Amino acid sequence: MRVITEFPHKVSDHADWGVVLSDGTRLSARVWMPEGDGPFPAVLEFLPYRKRDGTVVRDALTHPYIAGHGYACFRIDMRGNGDSEGLMDDEYSAQELADACEVISWIAAQPWSNGRVGMMGISWGGFNSLQVAALQPEALKAIITLCSTVDRFADDIHYKGGCLLNENLGWGATMWAYSSRAPDPALRQGWHPMWKERLAAEPFLPAVWLRHQRRDEYWKHGSVCEDFSAIKAAVLSVGGWGDSYKNAVPQLVENIEAPVKGIVGPWVHKYPHFAVPHPRIGFLQEALRWWDRWLKDAATGVEKDPAYRVYLMDGVRPASWYENRPGRWIAEPSWPSPNVAVRTMALGEGVLGQGGAFSETLASPQDCGMDGGEFCAIWLGPEMPGDQRRDDALSACFDSAELEETDIVGAPVLTLRLSSDKPMAQVAVRLNHIHPDGAATRITWGVLNLTHRASHAAPEPLVPGQVYEVRIALDHIAYRLPAGHRLRIAVSSNYWPMLWPMPDQATLTLTGGQLDLPVRTKRADGDEVTFEPAEAAKPLGLREIRPEAHVRRTEVDQRTGIVSLIIEDDFGEYENQDHGGIAGSVARERWDIHPDAPLSARGSAHWTEVTQRGDVRLRTEAFCEMWSDSDAFHLKARIEAYEGEACVYSRDVVDQVPRDHH
Repeated sequence: MRVITEFPHKVSDHADWGVVLSDGTRLSARVWMPEGDGPFPAVLEFLPYRKRDGTVVRDALTHPYIAGHGYACFRIDMRGNGDSEGLMDDEYSAQELADACEVISWIAAQPWSNGRVGMMGISWGGFNSLQVAALQPEALKAIITLCSTVDRFADDIHYKGGCLLNENLGWGATMWAYSSRAPDPALRQGWHPMWKERLAAEPFLPAVWLRHQRRDEYWKHGSVCEDFSAIKAAVLSVGGWGDSYKNAVPQLVENIEAPVKGIVGPWVHKYPHFAVPHPRIGFLQEALRWWDRWLKDAATGVEKDPAYRVYLMDGVRPASWYENRPGRWIAEPSWPSPNVAVRTMALGEGVLGQGGAFSETLASPQDCGMDGGEFCAIWLGPEMPGDQRRDDALSACFDSAELEETDIVGAPVLTLRLSSDKPMAQVAVRLNHIHPDGAATRITWGVLNLTHRASHAAPEPLVPGQVYEVRIALDHIAYRLPAGHRLRIAVSSNYWPMLWPMPDQATLTLTGGQLDLPVRTKRADGDEVTFEPAEAAKPLGLREIRPEAHVRRTEVDQRTGIVSLIIEDDFGEYENQDHGGIAGSVARERWDIHPDAPLSARGSAHWTEVTQRGDVRLRTEAFCEMWSDSDAFHLKARIEAYEGEACVYSRDVVDQVPRDHH
């Protein structure tokens, strides 16, 4: 990544620019303001993740660069987070979106503004950029959304294919810790009462999300797929094949009526100018081309860019982490593309591509899925799916013959004929690349709660013994299978610890099916489109106090038979050399299950967050647990707050939520 220090505009950095909302709540913004003759357009990033000590490292690389090219860059802490007043009640709430719209209007009315605003963000900021765009604030002319979703129920961290994701607890634990931290004492004289008020009101969000186990109005709110035509701003959508949010980019390119372009690289959940795996791209240059066109009316040629630019990854050996993914950039003028055709491959007796009568009984152990990796690879540890051979041994597998070189571009779909001996069951499907020596790389995957087979809004129990035809959509991907290698469809009835298990172990009987594989017409090798090399502003100066370290290990208790996944992410502790503040955090997760007992499932998390300003050292300890019986999910959480070694606040949450077809 090339560091740029000279820009067309000098930039002034404002650490605590107040934006007072109509209800009197003061939001705190860090603003990078270009100097010189205006007026200037603005770019807004609106997050709960703390500009002072949360996103500060990536902000330093990104916002000064954009500001140096003539944009007022606003990085605002949402109400109830970081250095902003107020309280947060949920993610993407009506209050959050209304606040964003009010901020946009306020920015556009400032004397230095040209009246045009862009909104940008990754993950939470990518979600709310789309959602705010659908509300059509007058001044919002363009957005750049990264690693986001168009459907909050079907394609976020809560539910997938109607199945309950364990990330619902995992990310809920993260927010339990993130939003419980105090404002920076150097910025807020009243930081202590703000902190106490925040701690007392902080919602334990997993309990909120669990009360909506079907696709109801709660999830429709903020799901832009409900009405794609509501988005009038120009949309640049960016994603990564190593991320959990693989589907939004092609969905937006296909459905948005406003100007829209999509880019998907090999990356995990990071901005592409500093993401891994390599290759990185000049994302900030692409962002400037987008902003210059829609916020400055400059002729940058973005309208002529291919609609869909994606990185076609070469098939490689399975690994829990990649620094680099070999491959090439391909480009489609439209999506869906006429260059991609569906190849239908029937399931037979253990084979893929040669149909025939068969009957396969399937009752995967509860620990099937232990090599599935992290749902959302983000912390740069060993989070990618490893060799799939162990999970394949616990699944029903259908292997193809050796194939010619095959470029898979799009979302594979598996149709299955099956029956169940229980009224509730789930199924997980993996499309794997089988190497000549038998190693198995997961290409893409999908899951389905079989009670949701017809509707996520109105699930229905299965009739035991009745045969159903179900459709499982796998995530979008761009992957080249080498010549002479094989494909495998692996079907399992459990996928732990990605999915929470059903209350009873179901036995499925598979009797037929087919894979619809999107295959791209072969082209000459080499990149079909190129990007400039990655650039960024000067990195933030940090003094390391404790280095970061990431651990992911599996344990088997030989006495009890419990299988456990233990995750320890120590993010280290660092002093910010710009403002002298110290921050550090440690996250721990544990996922336990017995292979024969779905009701043995248990998840727990413990986060430690430290903030220090001079002699004032603040710490929060956030704990949570979840388990279930046949009728309900049980939740327990605790928050503790410390000044020095003195506990100044604690609160316990105990809750249970009835199971609803889960």
